[in-house]
Amino acid sequence: MLTGKKIAVIGGDARQIEVIDRLIQRDATLFLVGFEKLQRQFIGAKHVTMEEILGEDLHAVLLPVSGMQENGEVETTFSSKPAVVTQEWLNRTPKDCSIYTGISNKTLDEMAKKAECSLIKLLERDDVAIYNAIPTAEGTLLLVIQDTDITVHGSETIILGLGRVGMTVARTFSALGAYVKVGTDNSAERARAEEMKMKAFPLKELPEKVQSADICINTIPAPVLTGHVLAHMAPRCIIVDLASKPGGTDFTYAKKRGIRAKLAPGLPGLVAPKTAGRILADVAVRLLEEQ
Repeated sequence: MLTGKKIAVIGGDARQIEVIDRLIQRDATLFLVGFEKLQRQFIGAKHVTMEEILGEDLHAVLLPVSGMQENGEVETTFSSKPAVVTQEWLNRTPKDCSIYTGISNKTLDEMAKKAECSLIKLLERDDVAIYNAIPTAEGTLLLVIQDTDITVHGSETIILGLGRVGMTVARTFSALGAYVKVGTDNSAERARAEEMKMKAFPLKELPEKVQSADICINTIPAPVLTGHVLAHMAPRCIIVDLASKPGGTDFTYAKKRGIRAKLAPGLPGLVAPKTAGRILADVAVRLLEEQ
């Protein structure tokens, strides 16, 4: 239980609602910033502004999956007022206060260090990433089905990268009958692909491999689908780039060639916010109880 724990939940989207519900179930005392437009009441939580929170009483601060912008602004989907986290505000929190965020940036890293707060990046954890790979794979499948005139079954599908997300996506498309090829320079990932009965190849062979591809899904956060590679790709091929912004695709060149290319990070929050929120809530609650 989290009885006696005082937690500030600052901004977020539908995923954060699941986190709030779970924290209330665990008897935490919550201060909510950026949720006043929601048409529901959270029993055991108080709607406040940043200025009304007594930072010195907090045990934890929960930021959205998107974290915080360089200027300190936090996404507030359910509010017309922006929430801003400043160094001065953060300095008022106790030294054992923990900051939970989905992703971080240099500004947030430095602010947490100066305030002597521990910074927990949930999306960098293996458990969160593996669970999130499930709605990511389903969302990828949805995008492909919506934007193609062929079935996944029988399609030639290239998956770039076989990490935590790539593996689940590859398994999903293979289970639907796609002929999956995995492109990666990681020898262990190529071995895993072969063990999964999929063809594997190094990225230097990508220009050749994309010539016959119907679907190409990238999970590598680096420029892999360059203009040189896209020049060999048939216009019928659809690209879904799951890598974090700016992705690994030359989208400008893809558009010139008439290739449909979509940058689609954060699919769990778009296609299954309730499930994605429960994943974050389960991990956050466990960490807070251990704190």
